[in-house]
Amino acid sequence: MKPLIIALALVLAAPLPASAHPRPPRDLRALAQQHGIKIGSAVDIAALRAEPDYRKVLNREFSHVTAENAMKWESVEPERGVFTWADADALVESARRNRQQVRGHTLVWHNQLPAWLTTGVEDGSIDAAELRSILRDHITTQVRRYKGKIRAWDVVNEVVEEDGTLRQSLWLTHLGPGYIADAFRWAHRADPHAKLFINDYNLEWNAPKIETTLSLVKDLQAQGVPIHGAGFQGHLGIQYDYPGDWANVMRRFADLGLEIAITELDVRMELPVTPEKLATQATYYSRALTDCLSVRACRELTVWGFTDRHSWVPGWFEGQGSACLFDENLAPKPAYQALLAVKSPR
Repeated sequence: MKPLIIALALVLAAPLPASAHPRPPRDLRALAQQHGIKIGSAVDIAALRAEPDYRKVLNREFSHVTAENAMKWESVEPERGVFTWADADALVESARRNRQQVRGHTLVWHNQLPAWLTTGVEDGSIDAAELRSILRDHITTQVRRYKGKIRAWDVVNEVVEEDGTLRQSLWLTHLGPGYIADAFRWAHRADPHAKLFINDYNLEWNAPKIETTLSLVKDLQAQGVPIHGAGFQGHLGIQYDYPGDWANVMRRFADLGLEIAITELDVRMELPVTPEKLATQATYYSRALTDCLSVRACRELTVWGFTDRHSWVPGWFEGQGSACLFDENLAPKPAYQALLAVKSPR
């Protein structure tokens, strides 16, 4: 073959830059591939098992998955020493079959702890030394079980209060602030290749929380603690302003060498739903993706459930809902189309 023909063939075979694509991608998986990021969803395991239409949309649209509840402590060890891995295993196996990566959520949190643990701490039958041993064993057991199967872990979740102080959890009260560094070290030993994240809500805009979390990360890094990423939950509502400085906040964490992820994005509204509210919601979703794409270190955008059929929002925010990309019947909403139309600023 002549050199000119070979050169032309190579040019034609090369992928087009995102700006050259004439039409939006066909689905979110294609969008993720086009932008070079991961787009994921939290997964309701009961729905994954029982609802074929739910499975079809989940596996068509998303290249990344997070267990909504199946990997939380009360789910995997409801009785001390009695582990129930079936739901977490089901998610990991489904992800393997459908070419999806997994975010583990979450190793240390102040909520959804098993009653045997919280009761034992309260009545004094579990002292501080034993509590530390229990936490180490929990992290080591869970991370080691899924070694090589989970891309990233939310190691510590919601450890900073709204006023910028460390959260007064049973972990801080009984173990002191060192439990945070310990958690990252134990997770890293159990799976040295997993990305380890600190994850929090309102980190998009809350100045005291931002500053404390930045200081915490710097302190961990100064100690040589293996921390690799910062997760912004991104639970938004259209009745509030969009966090307009979000991209710059991401950059501040990225400047510390961290990978950035939007880990739990949803955009709720006051009910009833109107076309105007759906249009506003669509702009919030598209702005979140645009902000992520504007920061090179932002590698993941995960929504906290993709269908209103199984959204957590109505159960927690009275009179609010319709927070997801798909409605109860799995029909895509304007927010879905808005995401597909986002152009990369990179």
